[in-house]
Amino acid sequence: MRTRVKICGITRIEDGVAAAAAGADAIGLVFAPSPRQISESQAQAIVAAMPPFVTVVGLFVDADPAAVRGVLGSVRIDLLQFHGSESPDYCRQFSKPYIKALAMHEAVDVSAQALAHAGAAGLLLDTHSDRVAGGSGRAFDWARVPAGLSKPLILAGGLTPDNVADAVRRVRPYAVDVSSGVEMAKGIKDPARIRAFIAAVQNVS
Repeated sequence: MRTRVKICGITRIEDGVAAAAAGADAIGLVFAPSPRQISESQAQAIVAAMPPFVTVVGLFVDADPAAVRGVLGSVRIDLLQFHGSESPDYCRQFSKPYIKALAMHEAVDVSAQALAHAGAAGLLLDTHSDRVAGGSGRAFDWARVPAGLSKPLILAGGLTPDNVADAVRRVRPYAVDVSSGVEMAKGIKDPARIRAFIAAVQNVS
């Protein structure tokens, strides 16, 4: 099965276009406090530049439901990504496909979370950090990913063009998600690194 690729933390039109041109399946737009957070007007401009068949993912962290609905009312979001402590009921209320991100701290039970979020389109596993909800630039121990999950698995956390092929071989995820690993500065993507990252995934899968 082909491993899909999401380039997250897109802040500029040219970075979204570069991701799509390199073969990204999805781009991520961050609407939570972050160096990669964008406004609704920025998101509208990025989405307008996307070609067909590139999924637009909107990322939120424990947001007020009204804020999520506000973005959904003004930006074409195909898939929601919840990166905080959101409950299954919270995630379901928007009647939109969603993925639930899990920080891989020692106490997390991934299999139990997969059952709890039975309505999720997939689970995203990311490195636990006390400082940021995502984009930490650090990998977690991939051996901790349980086999036989009931949901498609998206692997994130510290992935780069140099290690993503090994990650795909070892974990065999449905998709991989990268943000800081393809940047030249916070929130600014490097087209060459995007191309190298996607080529590394394609060469394995």
